[in-house]
Amino acid sequence: MDNALVVQDLEKKYGKIKALKGINFEVKPNEIFALIGPNGAGKTTALRIIATILKPDAGDAILYGTSIRKNPEQIRPVISYLPEEAGTYKNMTGFGYIKFMASLYTNDPKLRQKYLETAFEIAGLEGRMNDKLATYSKGMVRKIILARAVMTRPKLAILDEPTSGLDVINALEIRNTIKKFAQSGMTVLVSSHNMLEIEYLCDRVAMINKGEIHKIGTPSELKSEFGSQNLEEVFSEVVK
Repeated sequence: MDNALVVQDLEKKYGKIKALKGINFEVKPNEIFALIGPNGAGKTTALRIIATILKPDAGDAILYGTSIRKNPEQIRPVISYLPEEAGTYKNMTGFGYIKFMASLYTNDPKLRQKYLETAFEIAGLEGRMNDKLATYSKGMVRKIILARAVMTRPKLAILDEPTSGLDVINALEIRNTIKKFAQSGMTVLVSSHNMLEIEYLCDRVAMINKGEIHKIGTPSELKSEFGSQNLEEVFSEVVK
């Protein structure tokens, strides 16, 4: 199979506002693909449709041959979605939270233990896992949430602003974790306002504005096409 995800003519309205106007793009297996655009461009709506949280008004998305519109119940076990505003249960410990989330994914003790081990490796917070999440820094919380999102090693991880608000060190650790999982077989669909992050992290980029895809390409291709030194300059030209 050539593509992990095929998005076909997706449309979505909120009242009279067309959030998506028939967008199309494809994501290859093991690829880190970015959907970027200004606020209100439609990117979060697209991510939520692909995550089966919202229903499209028209069009479809096909994940490894399965329609998200016709068979969302088959899609949900093989994807994960990390929203920008994701939170935790602050009165739980890091260990308790991860254990609780793993129990929601499976009843199999061996598989649950495997998920826990993966999550602990991702979080890298061995000395703090028995502390309450209320005592964690924002970077520590984001690591725990990312660990929760990918500990099952989903076929597709949908990550909306995965390093939002983090310092340089924590952001770099999370980006490297995402790269590592893509290299081990996970496909990633990501959105971020940080163009330097997108350039460092992603194999290809789709630029969306006012519900329409305007450009798709590798960071190098897009910079070359616009004669720009970085994606920020390309972005500003595309969304004028």
